[in-house]
Amino acid sequence: MADTLVDDYDVADLLHVLAQRCVELFEVGAAGLTLADERGSLRALASSEQDGLRELVKLGVDEGPGVECFRSGTAVHAASIGAYTQRWPRFAAAAQRAGFASVHALPLRLRGLTIGALNLFGRASVPPEDLELAQGLADTATIGILQERAIRRGEVRSDQLQSALTSRVVIEQAKGVLSVSGHLSMADAFAVLRRYSRSHNARLGEVARSLAERELDPAVVLTRAYGKN
Repeated sequence: MADTLVDDYDVADLLHVLAQRCVELFEVGAAGLTLADERGSLRALASSEQDGLRELVKLGVDEGPGVECFRSGTAVHAASIGAYTQRWPRFAAAAQRAGFASVHALPLRLRGLTIGALNLFGRASVPPEDLELAQGLADTATIGILQERAIRRGEVRSDQLQSALTSRVVIEQAKGVLSVSGHLSMADAFAVLRRYSRSHNARLGEVARSLAERELDPAVVLTRAYGKN
């Protein structure tokens, strides 16, 4: 959680560490995580280092307890994976080939939002107390992931706000240029600026910048804008 507060926070590293810690802490043979991208598509993102596990986690994006867990937002437990060969034929077969007897999928969720799943692969069924603690770790990871996404979205919104503020200053400058050149009120100058921008299919801020920087002759704007009347 502390790592998610720094500038160079790496979500992939967080999830790989989480998968490895689950193997160390719980009675599981392996762990893997799937995470939804910002378009809502589920991706295999991290796994512990057991042979063949990464392919199994990738397969779990299309079928298996992980994808069902993600879609429902609730834990999915396959205490005996052999009983699920009809429900998840490819996934169940691959899990058995890898030597796993059980698979437990726990949601990465915060309130009503599910962003992925933590998959625990056991040589036997995993004890309930281990599953409860694993869900706590998954919840903690979810908070870090969502915080990082919120920061990135906030940075985008901040850039958009700064751009809007900058445009507003330039527009006021352009209105002043038109007001002086055409002996207009500021309201009428804005109407001319807007009319010219629309008639030329140009952004208001770009026309304003051209006027403020004297790249565009105000007389041209005044003549052409009023010519549309």
